[in-house]
Amino acid sequence: MLFLAPVGSILALGFAFYLAVSILKMDEGSDKMKEIASAVRIGAKAYLKRQYIGVALFFIVVFFILLALSLFKYLPIFVPFAFLTGGFFSGLSGFIGMSIATQSSNRTAAAAMKSLNAGLRVAFSSGAVMGLTVVGLGLLDLSIWYYFLDWYYSAYPLPIGADKIGAITSTMLCFGMGASSQALFARVGGGIFTKAADVGADLVGKVEAGIPEDDPRNPAVIADNVGDNVGDVAGMGADLYESYVGSIVATSALGVAAGLGLAGVTVPMVMAAAGVIASIIGTFFVRSKEEASQSVLLAALRKGVFVSSLIVAITSYFLVKHILGVQHIGIYWSVISGLVAGVLIGLATEYYTSSTFKPTRTIADASITGPATVIISGIAVGMMSTAIPVLVVCAAILASFFFAGGAANFNAGLYGIGIAAVGMLSTLGITLATDAYGPVADNAGGNAEMSHLAPEVRKRTDALDALGNTTAATGKGFAIGSAALTALALIAAYRDQVWLFGKTMDLNLMNPSVLIGLFIGGMLPFLFCSMTMRAVGRAATKIVIEVRRQFKEIAGLMEGKAKPDYAACVNIATVAAQQEMVIPSLLAITAPIAVGLLVGINAVGGLLMGATVAGFVLAVMMANSGGAWDNAKKYIEEGHYGGKGSPSHKACVVGDTVGDPFKDTSGPSLNILIKLMSMVSIVFASFIIKNTLFK
Repeated sequence: MLFLAPVGSILALGFAFYLAVSILKMDEGSDKMKEIASAVRIGAKAYLKRQYIGVALFFIVVFFILLALSLFKYLPIFVPFAFLTGGFFSGLSGFIGMSIATQSSNRTAAAAMKSLNAGLRVAFSSGAVMGLTVVGLGLLDLSIWYYFLDWYYSAYPLPIGADKIGAITSTMLCFGMGASSQALFARVGGGIFTKAADVGADLVGKVEAGIPEDDPRNPAVIADNVGDNVGDVAGMGADLYESYVGSIVATSALGVAAGLGLAGVTVPMVMAAAGVIASIIGTFFVRSKEEASQSVLLAALRKGVFVSSLIVAITSYFLVKHILGVQHIGIYWSVISGLVAGVLIGLATEYYTSSTFKPTRTIADASITGPATVIISGIAVGMMSTAIPVLVVCAAILASFFFAGGAANFNAGLYGIGIAAVGMLSTLGITLATDAYGPVADNAGGNAEMSHLAPEVRKRTDALDALGNTTAATGKGFAIGSAALTALALIAAYRDQVWLFGKTMDLNLMNPSVLIGLFIGGMLPFLFCSMTMRAVGRAATKIVIEVRRQFKEIAGLMEGKAKPDYAACVNIATVAAQQEMVIPSLLAITAPIAVGLLVGINAVGGLLMGATVAGFVLAVMMANSGGAWDNAKKYIEEGHYGGKGSPSHKACVVGDTVGDPFKDTSGPSLNILIKLMSMVSIVFASFIIKNTLFK
């Protein structure tokens, strides 16, 4: 049944192409709306071009390092090339999604002139292009490598002591490093760009000058809209592409270790294909009434996700029963564990970040006494919000392990944890659509404001944008939860990789090497977040200075008689993002190698476990704090506590600027950090074993 994987890939890419063509045929609006969308599109493409040139240099250097390791027999010869394809497809998925998103913002605004549902459909269709492109390219990459390696190892001698399926999965496991590396650069660089522009635009525009959000007089407004696309669309696409393929290849490798052979590889691949069909069907259920409320819009999106999840839940039973046999039917319940965990994490995130519920409204209430209490309240909400996702993931780990037969076969239990991650990510096509839709709605609101459309249109785009904040937070929670399960599967795959080289691991907590690794691993997410937060702060400072300069020096700008220099802010954010993303990204790559060479393989195991635990909790806290701050601001802008321009509004704008790098730069990058370190550890396992100073 493995042929269903490439079939699923073709279906996903074909439907994404159909949606993209449909979007491009829609009304673009007035000449002013086209002009604004064109400026955003040009800025986004210029940024990505510059980023891809820098990342390409990194990939060339690492390719030759991996090639040298291959020539010295540390790695299979295919690993350097798999590394390149993983990075290429990850970057391509982000580029395609961003290209359609920048074509959709003005079309969403034009559709919102007709009705709320019309605007929702355009924005959601754009998000669906992103989601289906990610799963389509992911399955395509996996299928190409599987069938190529299957042919190669059938025609040529296998490595000594290896079986064919084991050799295939061991090699495929390594190309996840390319996808992870590209994802981290995209997330960190895009996150620095978008939040530097957003913070700069808000602090000077809304707080100091008292002008509305997305006001065309603000020089940073185009950079802000560009940032939404390069960070929240291209960055998120590359991020979840990496999670998607990482969970599948890790689970496939664990299936071999569990003695399931080809069947263990087939299940996650075919489940992913079934998830494609389920996601496509789910998109047809996303419809809304004309009532512009978050609850109505959220119900419309949730219906599509729930329908897709139900389809996967039903089809997975027959897939597991047919492929693995009734004796392994417990693995089906592992799949359900992952699906249920994904839904519960989404609902918990929604509760803590939506202005419909108490936590976000308590932040808005705190704005009466100023920005300090807003920040205190937002951090408290974020910390509180970690409890449910952590408990849900713990329950999913326990359930999936024992459902898969972990009590009798430890490796089978680990396979169950991996398949739970695949189950959670199986509906990624539509789950990512609900996330990527948000930046399109946000840009549509900006387009409506700058084009001076009727207040009713802005009301509709604001409703879509407010929902986008919630779905973005939900998407981040989903990505972080899936990252935790995927990282556990990757850690288990690392252990198996070490075993392949004739070494055993002692992960006893009383082992000093393991303790050293745990402490360093627990520290790394905080160090990483410090680097990325400071990077946003430095870049935002440059934007603030530039916006103040233009307000002061360009005659007639504040009166609307002169046009600001938008390009200057775009260029500042671009240069800053490219410079600032390098050191944090290299941290994830160098840390496990350095720890392994200095302290040994057991320390690397501790490092991965410490980083997974600390990174997961910190990422949930930061994503939910940021989402809650943003929606508290939106809640006040709806007319509560004095509405726009009031002291409460300005206090919440300050809270939102603190939350911006929390939720869109540091927080979402953490889930890539923990998986990339696992991938690096797997790829360099042989080199570390043979060259460690701590024997």
